[in-house]
Order: sequence, then C-alpha cells, then structure tokens
Amino acid sequence: AALEVMVELLPRSRGAAFERAASQAHAALAERVVAWITSVDGWVVRPEVSFSRFGERGVIDILAWHAATRSLLVIELKTEIVDVGELLGTLDRKLRNGMEVAIGLGWSAMSVSGLLVVAESDVNRRRVAEHRATFQASFPDRIIGLRAWLAAPVGTVRALMFFANRHPRTANDRLTAVRRVRKGSKPAVRRGRGSIHA
Repeated sequence: AALEVMVELLPRSRGAAFERAASQAHAALAERVVAWITSVDGWVVRPEVSFSRFGERGVIDILAWHAATRSLLVIELKTEIVDVGELLGTLDRKLRNGMEVAIGLGWSAMSVSGLLVVAESDVNRRRVAEHRATFQASFPDRIIGLRAWLAAPVGTVRALMFFANRHPRTANDRLTAVRRVRKGSKPAVRRGRGSIHA
C-alpha cells in the first residue's frame, strides 16, 4: 500500500477452461463487430490476419477495407483490459504493418486508421477511466467522427469504443469513474451524443 502497487490475479486452469472461455468471448465480440462493419456500405473485412515482418509478428483481429477510398482500418478487440501499455504497443505494431499486410490481400491502401473495441463491462470502463489521459491521447476521435468517417472515409481516425451486445458506445465522452447503482434502483437513461447503433 505504501508503494501504491496493485497486484492482479489471472486465473488459469490445467483444463484450459478459462482460456476457452476467453476465446469464446473474443470470438463472440468479433462476430458482432464484423457484422456491424460490413453493414456499412463499401466495407469488407478479413478476421484474424497474421503477419511476420522483420521480426515483428502478430495477428490483426479484424482488418477492414474500403476499396473506393483505399482506406484501411485496423481493429483491435479486447474483452478485458489488463495491461494498458501492452495493449497500445500491440495496436501500434499492427498499425505500422497494416499497409504491407493489406498488400498480401491485394489491397493497396492509401491510409491506415485504428479502432480499439472494448467489451462493455464495469471493470473495463473503470480501467479506461483510470487511464483517461492516456486513452484520450491515443484515441482522440469520438464515435460521431468515426461514424461519419465509416460512411465516407477521408483521412484517418483513431478511436475507442465500448461494444455491448449490438450497440457500440463511445468511451471518449464518458471517461469518468464508474458509478455504482444500489440494488433495486433503476439507472437513469442517458441520452445525447456519443451513441451509435449498428
């Protein structure tokens, strides 16, 4: 406590039950995001695209391509935010290699954008709120800008959104501490900018 060090436990099982559950959650999130992106005219996607260039290796969760504008969108999926530094470094590596990876798919990109999709949960919102300045610096574009960009890609975007069921939401407009609601009480309905429905 004196050093303000927090220890987090990561449960694992010999039967790999936790790993399977995490994989299933990731696959379910990917399915919803793919359906959402492909519902926007002009976009095609490739999930789980691997690459290896000059010692850098990785797998891009979803690579989206808009042929008319030659725009590439690298999408990183996170069912749980654990290590913020690793998360940002991983996405940066994928963005750096995006154009070359796209060439292997026959896509000659003029621009590469990035989108971090985080599964909706109180824990994930709290972790984003704890690193508010970092996430805002890394993902300056809000959901309203991303929505307009997807409809007509011009330039590049870097955005973060929470994705719950079929309704992705922005993180940038609500990077505040998570409020707890007492059992039995009804949470207030919040309306305004920052929501998008796939």
